[in-house]
Amino acid sequence: MTTKSADEYLAALADALAISETRYDQACRSYASLGAWLHRPESTVLHFDPQIYVQGSFRLGTAIRPLNDEEEYDVDSVCELRLLGTGDLSQKALKKLVGDEIKAYRVSQNMVKPVTEGKRCWVLSYSDGAQFHMDIVPAVPNNSRQKLLLEAYGLDTRWSETAVVITDVRSPTYDYVSDDWQRSNPKGYAKWFQLRMGQIFERKRRAIAESVRASVEDIPEYRVRTPLQSAIMILKRHRDGMFVDRYDERPISVIITTLAAHAYNSEEKISDALYAILANMDRFIEHDGQNCIIRNPSDPLENFADKWPTHPERQAAFFEWLAQARHDFGQLAQQVERRRLVESVAPRMGAIAEKAAARMDPPSGSMLRPAASAAIIGTGAANAPAFPNTRREPTSPKGFA
Repeated sequence: MTTKSADEYLAALADALAISETRYDQACRSYASLGAWLHRPESTVLHFDPQIYVQGSFRLGTAIRPLNDEEEYDVDSVCELRLLGTGDLSQKALKKLVGDEIKAYRVSQNMVKPVTEGKRCWVLSYSDGAQFHMDIVPAVPNNSRQKLLLEAYGLDTRWSETAVVITDVRSPTYDYVSDDWQRSNPKGYAKWFQLRMGQIFERKRRAIAESVRASVEDIPEYRVRTPLQSAIMILKRHRDGMFVDRYDERPISVIITTLAAHAYNSEEKISDALYAILANMDRFIEHDGQNCIIRNPSDPLENFADKWPTHPERQAAFFEWLAQARHDFGQLAQQVERRRLVESVAPRMGAIAEKAAARMDPPSGSMLRPAASAAIIGTGAANAPAFPNTRREPTSPKGFA
């Protein structure tokens, strides 16, 4: 149970964290422009059927504003050459092929900052005013091999059609032709995530279309935000604020996003979604007797927690963060006064806590939401959301469907 003020404040937090439509438009135009460049007649990759598409938080609709003006938005994207395969060239050769085109694009656009190379990607940096850079990961299709691999283990193959493999300079086979590449499936993950949002996403999209008298297809997906997406955004900022000085230990976004999507049960309100996720997300961590397993829904053989055994501090940090989030948002749920709302989360949420309070409507009427008003007298601890008071023991793997 939460106070009406807490409900409204959590909605305001999500609004304050949301990236503006202008930023989304800017990112969309940027990778569309790069895609057009790769399809020009002179392109060295044109005959390989290149496709540029966004992945990560921008694709999922869970991107949040940077902590400060010095930080940039990280737009993750994939450059898939759909008529090539692992038997055609090495990872190194693919990386260079795509990199040469990206460098030529940067020159054609008179971009000042040089293209830099990451372990898996090329980094295209835009002007300071744009406040974002694009990480472009070279990839080739891997759908047939991925389906066979999952079938061999008796695992779900429904997302395998969009599977790819990507370059990684740390791979032992990076320099020569081999089938041993790093697997990935951002399109499959995005489809799974949208499925977890259920009918709420389409219902909200339809409502926006009706409000502006447009067709549903004319409404970009980034204009729709569900309670699941909002809850993830809030949890990611709480994580960011908690691990400012311990960046390498912080729970990675894909772990938070995956566990949150599993725990989401079509709640209609941001507050209901957030508290359901906090109460249940660790139930979806499996255990094989030695290590924790957080499966990639689009590739059940991939474990998002695979670094935990060699970096036990990261596993400890996840449970530390979850306990802190339960405490902070449990305190928030009881508050009525705006000052108390802000104080509940400001140590972890930072300046956005005050900005969210400023977005709220002036107080009026009862401060408790109607459904709870008959059952709640006051705002004591007994009314706070109930979270497990001990660390939950992860379950044993039970397959993945």
